[in-house]
This record gives sequence, structure tokens and C-alpha cells, in this order.
Amino acid sequence: MSVIRDPGAPPRPRPPSRPPARPGHGKTPRAGREGVWPYLLAAPTVLGMLYLLLYPLARAVLISLQDFRLRQLIAGDAPFVGLRNYRTLLTDERFWQVVRRTFLFMAANVVLIMLLATLVALLVERLGRLWRTAVLSALVLAWAMPVIAATTVFQWLFHSEFGIVNWTLRHLGLTSFDRYPWFAHGPAAFTILVLLIVWQSVPFAAITLYSALTTVPAELYESARLDGASASRVFRAVTLPLIRPIFLLVLSLEVIWTFKAFVQIWVMTNGGPGDATTVLPVYAVQTALSSQRYDLGSAASMVTVLLMAALLVLYFRQLARQEGDTR
Repeated sequence: MSVIRDPGAPPRPRPPSRPPARPGHGKTPRAGREGVWPYLLAAPTVLGMLYLLLYPLARAVLISLQDFRLRQLIAGDAPFVGLRNYRTLLTDERFWQVVRRTFLFMAANVVLIMLLATLVALLVERLGRLWRTAVLSALVLAWAMPVIAATTVFQWLFHSEFGIVNWTLRHLGLTSFDRYPWFAHGPAAFTILVLLIVWQSVPFAAITLYSALTTVPAELYESARLDGASASRVFRAVTLPLIRPIFLLVLSLEVIWTFKAFVQIWVMTNGGPGDATTVLPVYAVQTALSSQRYDLGSAASMVTVLLMAALLVLYFRQLARQEGDTR
């Protein structure tokens, strides 16, 4: 229904126009609070993580610069000695033997882990759904086993009298392994520890690499096969370049984890026999607890952190250089 206005009636007054809003004039205090609120929620977690990570590191640095032994641990009056502990450590021949053994231990573990994990990931990718589920479930179960439990299992496997390894070798005709004391021989104990850490680390690396393999388009494989490329050529030219970021990430994580391996060695051999399985983390604990030289133990821990950081910096610099050359 239309409304007809009388032509003689006076015009209606228009409502006054509002002035243009100034920048920021329309913001309410509530909007400002909403912008800060996520940071307030995350602050306790961030502060807690910083405390748990930075305080032990700062405390270890402080102790490494003091004369800190059992008396100072009780009385708390540790004097500062500067870099004397580091000079003592770096002039110790046993320390450098441990450093060389640590790098050898890390290299052996990382090479075996990455090789086996890559092979397992490629195998899982080619399996059917049922077998793929079974293999992935087995990998997850092996990965979920607690470190102490896995170490105890390996101790019983290689037990000199009741171990199944000696029993199997003896029944295969190798009578020299009857009651063979694996943990009394340095190379044998070193090898068992490498096998243990590889067994514990392969599941994570294999599952991660398999996840990366699932992102490779199948059309690229088909094109490579049509061109007559062999399986190894397809892996080098197609698969590896596409999963390279994940591969290098897993590689760097394995370097860190194997470089700081401690629990398995401490539980299984305590660093023995002799120093055959003593690596830097074990050496630091032995120095701090057995000799009650907490200052030297902290200095050894700091040198371990610095060596691992230097190794990763060199690795990432080389990686960045290779990425720059390929562009």
C-alpha cells in the first residue's frame, strides 16, 4: 500500500549525518582483550617450558665454572675457578678417546637406522592393505616398548647361560658360543648396544618415511617406468628428491638421539667392559657420580652440547648450500 504525501505539506527534516569514524575509534576494549587473551593462555606453558629447559642448562654452566665436589654439594660454598675444569677435561687423553668412540657409535647407529628405515618404508608402501596394517602395527608396538623393558629383553637374549642367542648358535654347530660372555668383551657389547638402539629407532624413522612416500604422485612412477628407469634409478631421481625434506629431518633427529644415548648403555653395561661402551653422556655421569667431580661432569655435559650443536650447524650449512646450488 503506497503512502501519498500532501504536496503542500512541509518537507520532513533529514536526520543529521554522522561524522566519518576516526581510525581506531570503532575498536572496543573487548576486542583488545580478545587479542591478548590467547597469549595469556599460552604464557604458563611457555614459561614452564623455558624454566624446565633453561634453568638446568644455566645451572650446569654455572657448576662447570666452579670447584664443585661433594663438600660443595653439601655446604654450598663452591668457589669460581673459571675455565679450569674445561682445561682439565680437554687435556685428558681418556676424554678424547670417549669423544672418538661417541662419534663412531653415532655414525654406526645413524647409517643403519636410515638404511633399514628406508628399506622398511619402501616395503610397506608396496604391501597390500592387510600386510601393511600388520607391519605398521608391529612397528608401533616395537616403538612403544619402554626403553628399560627393551634393554632388559636384550640382556636376556644375550645372557651367557640362559640366552636364546647362545642356545641357537650352539645348536647350529658353533660350540665356541657355549656360555659365551657377550658383555665381557668390548666389541661384542658395543655391537649389542648398536643393535638395541637401531631396533628401537627404526620404527619411528620407517613410519615417518612411509608417510612421506605416500605423498609422491603415482604418475611420476609410471612415467619413470615407461622411460625404462630401474628401481634404483626411480628412487634416486623421483622418490628421494620429493621426500628429501622429511628424510633430512629424520636424519637430524636420529643424530641428536643417538649422540645423547644414555639409558640403554647405563642399564646394560654401565659403560663397560672397561671403557668399551663409554660415550660422552655416560662419561659425564661417571665423572660426576663415581669420582664425585660434579664440576667436571657438568663441563663434559657442556662439551657434549657444544659438539652436538656444532655438528648440526655444519650439517645445516651444508644442506643450505646444496639447496642453493639446486635452485
